[in-house]
Amino acid sequence: MLFLLNLLWLVFGGFLAFFGWALAGVIMALTIVGLPWARSCFAIARFSAWPFGYDMVDRRMLTGQSDLGTGALGTIGNVLWFLLAGWWLAVGHITVAAGLAVTIIGLPFAWQHVKLAIASLFPVGKSVVKVSRIRLLPGLPQLQAKASGAKA
Repeated sequence: MLFLLNLLWLVFGGFLAFFGWALAGVIMALTIVGLPWARSCFAIARFSAWPFGYDMVDRRMLTGQSDLGTGALGTIGNVLWFLLAGWWLAVGHITVAAGLAVTIIGLPFAWQHVKLAIASLFPVGKSVVKVSRIRLLPGLPQLQAKASGAKA
């Protein structure tokens, strides 16, 4: 089912989203100043091409260690990204999501645009992973136990 949804997504607009994010990544990579954001653009491009069954998570949670994008420089990068590009990209994804949510058939695609809007707000220090892998991340059972009120 995920394959079919991803294929429909790609045919009915996902390719354009992928192309836009990939083009933004290339432009960022060509400018020395935008190089820190190029990796994030390519991550979101990959996510926007094949979003069903995938999500973006913090790399620190994924690898268990900090890196350049998950530390203080990543926070500064996310703040700059949010101010210069992130908020209007999120507004664009939310606008498309609202249009898709009007129809029942468009609801799954609207949800993917909401996920892309969230990803486009603060993308630095994030990685795209399968949803099944997120359930296996270390520390997740403790977070689930805290959320349910059980003692870890």
